[in-house]
Amino acid sequence: MTQINAIDVEVFNNRLLSITDEVMNTLIRSSFSTNIKERKDASVAIFDKTGKLICQALYIPMLLSGVMGGVETLLKVRGIESIREGDVIVCNDVYLAGGSHNNDISIITPVFIESKIEYFIGNIGHHSDVGGVIPGSTDHILTSVFAEGIRIPHMRIVREGVLDDDLLYLIAQNTRDPMERILDLKVQIAANSQGAHSLRKLSQEHGLARVQKSMADLLTYTERRMRKRLKELPDGEYRSEVYTDDEGVPGPRKKICLTVRINDGNVTLDFAGTDRQAKGSINLGQYPLLAAVFCGINMMVDPTIPANFGMFQPVRIEAPVGTIVNPEFPAAIGNREYTAQRVVRAITLAFAQALPQDRAVAPSADINTGMAFYGKRRSGEPFVYVEAVAGGVGATLYKDGMHGTQVGITNTSNTPAEALEIEFPLIVREYGLAIDTAGPGRTQGGAAIIRDIGSLVDGVSVSTKADGKKSPAPGIFGGGEGGRASLEYHRADGEVEEIEMYVVDRIMAKGDAVRLITPGGAGFGDPAERAPADVARSVRDAFTSDDFAAKHYPGAVSKVVS
Repeated sequence: MTQINAIDVEVFNNRLLSITDEVMNTLIRSSFSTNIKERKDASVAIFDKTGKLICQALYIPMLLSGVMGGVETLLKVRGIESIREGDVIVCNDVYLAGGSHNNDISIITPVFIESKIEYFIGNIGHHSDVGGVIPGSTDHILTSVFAEGIRIPHMRIVREGVLDDDLLYLIAQNTRDPMERILDLKVQIAANSQGAHSLRKLSQEHGLARVQKSMADLLTYTERRMRKRLKELPDGEYRSEVYTDDEGVPGPRKKICLTVRINDGNVTLDFAGTDRQAKGSINLGQYPLLAAVFCGINMMVDPTIPANFGMFQPVRIEAPVGTIVNPEFPAAIGNREYTAQRVVRAITLAFAQALPQDRAVAPSADINTGMAFYGKRRSGEPFVYVEAVAGGVGATLYKDGMHGTQVGITNTSNTPAEALEIEFPLIVREYGLAIDTAGPGRTQGGAAIIRDIGSLVDGVSVSTKADGKKSPAPGIFGGGEGGRASLEYHRADGEVEEIEMYVVDRIMAKGDAVRLITPGGAGFGDPAERAPADVARSVRDAFTSDDFAAKHYPGAVSKVVS
């Protein structure tokens, strides 16, 4: 077996992670969009010259797909010999450039040392709008990738050190907020330049050969750890079946079938039996599926294993072409995160059958409940505000789930009410945790979030969806399901309209508001085994009502009353 210098692996892994964090911090501090500077909807990764992922900033698992796919397809389609020193590549297309979805724009910078490419550094940011039919570009009802905004194959946005202003202008003018696109893309380019400088400095200080040897050792070490963890699990087949609420457009729900086969340190995830691709935009492309699978496996097998190419080696994915997890062009993919979260749920349920109970996790509100608003700022300039609102986390054997937390393939922050109200003519009427949304169990799931946003002016467009209304998080080992999503439209005159599933590009009057409640986390174990003191505490803290407690924890309530 290859001898690994453990000290160098640890030192250089942390140095490389510090570089990705440095680039990520630059993105967050320097970007102009609320989506990146407040929600941190971006990621950074370092690759070796063959395109192998070495490390990723620990932010958004889903965004690993876009930048990793961008580098791999760049080398496959263009070839390393076509890239010149000083070039910077921009791309976003799922089908041509291994992208995540059109809103996630990747910037890929080759790092030259002594006139040869030795590394790539890439960052990816979710841009709130990239054109298309609907403000925000990613509405569920869209049925073709052509409706979801500008598609960018691999293109040089910087040519041998010179910014291509024409290309930058072309991209920006195909969006609803061109100045924000220009400024954020320039920040992405500059942040990569900073990271490239740090990589060259690291190689000069310690020697290129030593750094690259440590990178190779890191991948070997990661692969060995993953195989060791998989060998600890009993060989066999473990099946799960999960569903979407619909297929993006109104229609039947879609089934995702998963068979996990574990065999002597290797694992295959087989999606045979999964339904055909959806009519709407919830289809999951190749690299987003990859990101969802590795997010789920890393979470269930060992979250401390580094996210790099070595982790992928014992894993095989089989996804039939033309299904919702491997769609055919030109299927819409803008809301791929809804299906990606269901894939993570399927992995959670399958691995719960193989893991000891103290390592299993009940499903969370693994739904990306998105909201999008479009209108004009007080200055008259256009704005697009998007947000994925968090929900409740699933319980474990010994702990209740966390409240109002992003899980699975996303890790974005909730936009602070103050920042939202400063930036846009919107008001947060209510923002808090929703009562009776925590799935009952011996340990109970986390509570969901209430997000109630109103318009201060006429003419603001809003699109949102109550995903998780039909497919709540299922409990495990006797636990109850998490709370279901709900959506209401509140008119300025006081009339309240309950929305079945969607609000699509509705024009708000001044005083109108949208009230969204996200799903809650699922419970773990028989609710009858929950300690009376824990039930009383949940009631006291207003996570559980008296009626809910009496229904799900009658024995515990009677003991508290007596």
